[in-house]
Amino acid sequence: MGCHNARLASGGLNIQPFLDPKSLTESRDGWDIILQKLRAGEMPPKGVPRPAKLDALLAYAQGRLDEIDKSVKPDPGHVVAHRLNRYEYSNTVRDLLGVDYQAVRTFPTDDSGYGFDNIGSVLTISPLLMSKYMNAAQKIASRAMGIDPLPKPIEVEYSGRNRNIVKPQRGAIEARVRIDFDGDYTIRFGLPGERGADAKPVEMALSVDGQVVRTISVETKPSKLVYFDPYSEEKMTVHLTEGEHTVRAAFLNDDFAANLTPKEYGDRKKNKYPDSMTLVGPFASAGESASRRKILICDPNSGPACVQKIIANLAMRAYRRPVTARETAAILHFVDFARAQGQNVEQGIQLAIQAILVSPGFLFKIENRSAAPHPISDYELASRLSYFLWSSMPDDELFALAAQGNLRQAAVLDGQVKRMLADSRSSALASNFAGQWLETRNLDVVKPDPEKFPQWNADLRDAMKTETRMFFEYVLRENRPIMDFLDARYTFLNERLAKFYGIPDVQGAEFRRVDLATGQRGGVLGQAAVLTVSSYPTRTSVVLRGKFILDNILGSPVPPPPPDVPPLDEASVGKTASLRQQMEKHRADPACGVCHNKMDPLGFGLENYNAIGQWRTRDGNFPVDATGTLPSGKAFANPAEMRSALTTGLPEFAQCLTQKMLTYALERGLLPYDRRAEREIDRQLANSNYAFQSLIYGIVHSLPFQQSRGEAPAPRTAMAGKTDLKEPAK
Repeated sequence: MGCHNARLASGGLNIQPFLDPKSLTESRDGWDIILQKLRAGEMPPKGVPRPAKLDALLAYAQGRLDEIDKSVKPDPGHVVAHRLNRYEYSNTVRDLLGVDYQAVRTFPTDDSGYGFDNIGSVLTISPLLMSKYMNAAQKIASRAMGIDPLPKPIEVEYSGRNRNIVKPQRGAIEARVRIDFDGDYTIRFGLPGERGADAKPVEMALSVDGQVVRTISVETKPSKLVYFDPYSEEKMTVHLTEGEHTVRAAFLNDDFAANLTPKEYGDRKKNKYPDSMTLVGPFASAGESASRRKILICDPNSGPACVQKIIANLAMRAYRRPVTARETAAILHFVDFARAQGQNVEQGIQLAIQAILVSPGFLFKIENRSAAPHPISDYELASRLSYFLWSSMPDDELFALAAQGNLRQAAVLDGQVKRMLADSRSSALASNFAGQWLETRNLDVVKPDPEKFPQWNADLRDAMKTETRMFFEYVLRENRPIMDFLDARYTFLNERLAKFYGIPDVQGAEFRRVDLATGQRGGVLGQAAVLTVSSYPTRTSVVLRGKFILDNILGSPVPPPPPDVPPLDEASVGKTASLRQQMEKHRADPACGVCHNKMDPLGFGLENYNAIGQWRTRDGNFPVDATGTLPSGKAFANPAEMRSALTTGLPEFAQCLTQKMLTYALERGLLPYDRRAEREIDRQLANSNYAFQSLIYGIVHSLPFQQSRGEAPAPRTAMAGKTDLKEPAK
């Protein structure tokens, strides 16, 4: 009352009205904010004793709010027609037609809402995007059917002298290649040099986009046929799809070259190594493609009945629901049109596929629009489930269960969740959910200062992304407790990233689980991917890192900064003053201190990591001071102590993670009527000792996930801690 009274109303809050028990129903949103602040320890403020009856107040108020929730008819919320975002479009095309189409590289960036780019209310269609859809449909249909003639093969050499390869590494050569047509391509590898007469053969691997596709044995002994400059060639044939690819040839486990000096390595009389590759193609692939097998479920030349069966099957899978005879007939008109133009039946099917790919039934997920709350259909449940866990369409098993009407049964649904999490397609949760929750998608666009951070390159960036992705997938698939996100004593490293971290005894390019022996690393806050995206190109940022923790770990976001914030004196950071000294001066301004007193003490706890996540003990001329405090007032002296302190607030982190994942799963912002489901999910998560998969099962069985309703007037206010979360009108 000393601060939040009618006269002062600090922070815009007068608690006098909340002394009336009626406020529990009349000012529900305000009570949610109050309880959140009390649980997090933000109130009472630092230096004010904690009231003895505070826990009793929390228990009473929360109990009354839960009783009020139970007395109100549950509302599942309204989901708008949802356009597939770029990732969902690519994955759906892959699973529908077997075509690898990279929409991320060709479509405009999707808008985001509530932290995610799969929110239906912001996924609009512009004229530019519609034009992209038309062009993509033509290309995808052509690639899927594989009947359009290929052009004459061409030959392109990638080598140092042509300056079109990535800077070569020892025993490896890499190039970015642009493929315009699906087909087989022959790759010739130029291998200068030779080794001694007793040299053993070495294995050479060809990888495409990071996946090894072929290996061969390369002879390294001198050849009697070579009298001048020793040189040999090897070749492999590989199928490549349209688009950009990273093609890499590398000697595997080459202990011989590892012991050579740089001068010896380039001496052709002492060593043999890959130096160039020449790509020749395209050539027609042997045998029927996987795409044609998906599409042509019978012989279309056998008659109209088969063609109708093919089209009906394609439409059902593309629209993710049963199709009517009228819808099938409308698509068959495109086959008839092509035949009338003198094309054959397969060309007609190709045109029909184009029409399907630009239809609303494919581009949008459209559910029943009934006004009253109702269970969604089994087909709609199958789509919600598959786009949540896979960012893609349902597979045949989900379709079959939906057709039988069995998917909603609890045991069946649990079995499908278990199956889907074990499937490789669940890696979409790491890419699309975790990549946005942890903001690591931004690694593709960050550009650290090359003068200050010469170690930064594409290999290091990719290694950082792989660490966080594999870590998330491990916690998910092994059903680890969510506390691992805060302070796991393991991570996933290869030799490149381990050396960057200063962790010994990790050799080779393959990533593997590595136990952590010191407190320098642990959890996501010790991973370079997270630390890099929460920094500036030239230096660390205690503000960005503190805000990251508040937003994504503690679920206590701060408002955006005012427009007239004075800039930091960049030139003096690390020279005449440490970053901490600069920020403490900045926080002295009362207008800035309101938010910075929450963010900065958290950001200071990560100051032992530089702007690309490498451990340091000095900030320029000054020793690093990583002491700080949590909003609860709990103090820490270094990153390890901060991570340990965060684990004591596991319920707050669990609530934050629940809100994030529920938003992602429902593809909409959370609103006051979602609190009941959210709290039930939180209880189930706590009862499972915070096992990660229990969060997913809780969401899948929740009322808002399994039910829906038509449009309704927007509610009064949004959830605590968020702004402008009005329910969209349409």
